[in-house]
Amino acid sequence: MQHTMKLAVLATAAALSMGVQAQGVYKIGIAAGLTGYAATVDRAWTDGVRTAVEVVNARGGVNGRKLEVVVEDNRSEPQEAVTVYRKMMSSDKVDAFLSGCVSAGNLAAAGMVVKAQIPMVLCSILPQNADHVKWAFSTLPPARFEVEKRFEYLRDKTQIRRVGVLHDPSPYANLQKGVAEKVASDFGLTLAGVDQYKTDDADLSVQIGKMNAAGAGALLKIGLGGTTLTAAKNIKQLGLSMPMLTSIEDLAVFRPVSEVLGSQFFFVAAPSQIHEALPDGPLKKAITDFVAAWRTKHGDRDPNWAGRGWDAVMITVAAIQKANSFEGPKVRDAIETISGFQGTTGVYNFSASNHQGITENPFKLATIRAGKVEIVH
Repeated sequence: MQHTMKLAVLATAAALSMGVQAQGVYKIGIAAGLTGYAATVDRAWTDGVRTAVEVVNARGGVNGRKLEVVVEDNRSEPQEAVTVYRKMMSSDKVDAFLSGCVSAGNLAAAGMVVKAQIPMVLCSILPQNADHVKWAFSTLPPARFEVEKRFEYLRDKTQIRRVGVLHDPSPYANLQKGVAEKVASDFGLTLAGVDQYKTDDADLSVQIGKMNAAGAGALLKIGLGGTTLTAAKNIKQLGLSMPMLTSIEDLAVFRPVSEVLGSQFFFVAAPSQIHEALPDGPLKKAITDFVAAWRTKHGDRDPNWAGRGWDAVMITVAAIQKANSFEGPKVRDAIETISGFQGTTGVYNFSASNHQGITENPFKLATIRAGKVEIVH
């Protein structure tokens, strides 16, 4: 009898323990540049993550748990990123990192995140260290896709054959710069100059003037933030007719640039920025489902970076369900098996050898005319 009662007590304790676990939360940590040069995109990414979490929680959460978001501002600085990552691991006990687009910060913190066996689904490029890459996954398409889309336009739609490249010092911008140097000749183009600027530079006219003097007929501007508008104003002030083709960015940054440069301004556009012009199909449906939730809280804000944050949440949820576990190693392993996953940027195909999910170029080249985004190539 006493033995039976003991078993009953143990069974009850186990059931209660399981109940507590099921009713717990799964904490998502975000190290984001809410201030500094990455503020526009990282705020959008963070709000996209929050939007997805609200939708998942409204459906009952995942495997009996609700999701909770912990956000820390890394000020767009790698040193600060290390500090906030450490805080979220030690104090907040986060289960996964869905961090923003400050690549240098994510890379600087990767070593200690890996030691803690916490999976990362990032807005940035992947670490270079193979041990670090094992625990990191990216929603960012390969850097070459942005470069190739602009080079295709110059080759197919213009007579311009000499191009200047102006880039910031971020790892992602340097990747794009490296791609430009490597593949320009494949598109029949020559680089008339390659120069770097600082993210807080207030004038880029010297660099742009040098490229013009070297025969550059167009400028590839690579990097985030207010320097895009600075470059546009400098081109106008110098009286140059060269078009500027910029990296992917929030439309809030692009609209004033288009007012300065008009028909000389082009940018790489993500599917969600041009979704109304897309043909009906899985991609448009995925974007429409996200945008419906996004617009409810954020109106006409650019959905691009937010959509990637949404994708990161949905990928993580799918991995938890597939692994039937919240444990870091099991969730990490499950992400590697996710393929054919339709997101708002494209189809994600992860594998043990590929942690950069987007494998087909989803971008278009666009401009803004009369306040509306138009696809040009």
